[in-house]
Order: sequence, then structure tokens, then C-alpha cells
Amino acid sequence: MKVFSRLTAVAAIFAALFAGAGTALAELGQPTPWQLGLQEAATPVMADIIAFHTFLLWIISAITAFVLVLLLIIILRFNARANPTPSRTTHYTPIEVLWTVVPVIILVTIAIPSFRLLFTQLDVPTPDLTIKATGKQWYWSYAYPDNGNFEFDSLIVQEKDLKPGQPRLLTVDNEIVVPVNKVVHVLVIGADVIHSFAVPSFGIKIDAVPGRINDTWFKATIEGTFHGQCSELCGKDHGFMPITVRVTDDKGFAAWAAQAKQKYADGMNAPRTTLAAAR
Repeated sequence: MKVFSRLTAVAAIFAALFAGAGTALAELGQPTPWQLGLQEAATPVMADIIAFHTFLLWIISAITAFVLVLLLIIILRFNARANPTPSRTTHYTPIEVLWTVVPVIILVTIAIPSFRLLFTQLDVPTPDLTIKATGKQWYWSYAYPDNGNFEFDSLIVQEKDLKPGQPRLLTVDNEIVVPVNKVVHVLVIGADVIHSFAVPSFGIKIDAVPGRINDTWFKATIEGTFHGQCSELCGKDHGFMPITVRVTDDKGFAAWAAQAKQKYADGMNAPRTTLAAAR
């Protein structure tokens, strides 16, 4: 039992170190070099995802430590030298009951918060704003039907054109802009092949399928700029169709929406054919 206690303590220390390192290295809105954990949460759903992830980490660490202890006990106490006459016992009811009941309890313990989180992700609250995201080869187009029904394309900014502080492969020319603390309903579809709309800090990831509208939602509680990418292998330029969302206050969003409605209504956002042509 002393060995078990020591191994459990070591496992708990390593789990805490990894969890702490991940939190320390994770950055809000974009990945960080040597990041171990998930990106910081900018929505309540992502906060729940991180909490569930940490909960599973503790369960997995405990199971791993327990199995390691059993292996060590078998190696040390039941090898041929220490136990030359092995037992021929074939059934032991208490152990058989335990290894059936305990896994069931563990699975139920995991299932309850898992189903609760899944329901939260799929049950879209009454939206304050709707955006339609269309995945194309290889860029995104966005429409704002609630704010003037304008639409624009969003392409990656080439490395030579990046400004200081703009992350490589994640910066776009036209961002999605949304108000803070508002429920944003995102309708997602593909124009050609299957893409995937994903923003890690928001805890959203949904496939963009041609001929079918999928939907997801988020409610950003922090102002700032948040980056995502297409998360489906959609072709040769799959890695060059990022997603950028700028969260601002109500006044800032209203000003941007009025400007965008005029800008894109006047055709200043010329249609793009392929990413290769733009590059």
C-alpha cells in the first residue's frame, strides 16, 4: 500500500505539472509555441470543455497509476523466483464483481458531464446575431443576413504582407466581427468540398458540407482577436484558409456593420476564384 500511495502521489504531481504548464503556455485566441494545454477559454462552452478535459485527465492518471501498481506487484511478487508454485485459482467472485462494477461506475461518471456538455453545444440559444460561413477552395465567405445582408470573402494574408503582431498562417484580410456577450448563431456550408469551421478559444468545430447547412453557436465574453482554421483535409491549400474573429463592444460592432454594409454593397470586395490565384 505504501508503494501505491507513493505512485499515486507521483502521478498527481505530474498531472498537476502538465496541467499547469499547459495553462501557462496557452495564449488567448491563438496557439503558442510549446503549448501543452488547450487555448484559454473565451466562451462559457470552451470553459466547460477545459473543465471536462481536466476532469478526464485526473481519471486517466488515476487509472494509469493503478494499472502500473498492479503490474509492479505482479512483476515483484509473482515471478518464477519469488513464487515458484503458482496458484491454480480460476475464479474469485469479489474480484470479478469489482472489475465489472468499477468500470461501469467510471463510465457513468464520465458520461453524465459528457452528455451535459454535448447538449449545451448542440442546443442553440436564441441568437442575437446570425452569420453564414461558406467554405470554398480555399478561403471563407461570410454573410450577415441580420445586418444588411452583405457578404464578403476572407483570405489569408501572405507572410510578406504581415504587420507586427499578426500571426503567420492565421491572419486574414477581412475578419469576422461580432459583439461581445452576444449569442452568435453560425450557419456553416461548403461550396465545393467538405471544409470544417473551427475556432479553438470558442470551443466550436463544425463541418461545412456542400448541400447541407450545419450550425453552431458561441457567446464570446472577452473582447479581442481569435484565430481558427479549416480543420478538414479539403485539398492542397487546406492549411491556408484561416478564420479570424474580432470581438468588440456593441458600439464598435454597430460602426463596423454600417461601414461594411456600404463597403461590400459597393462591390469593394471583388469575388475571389481560387486561393492560388490570390497568392
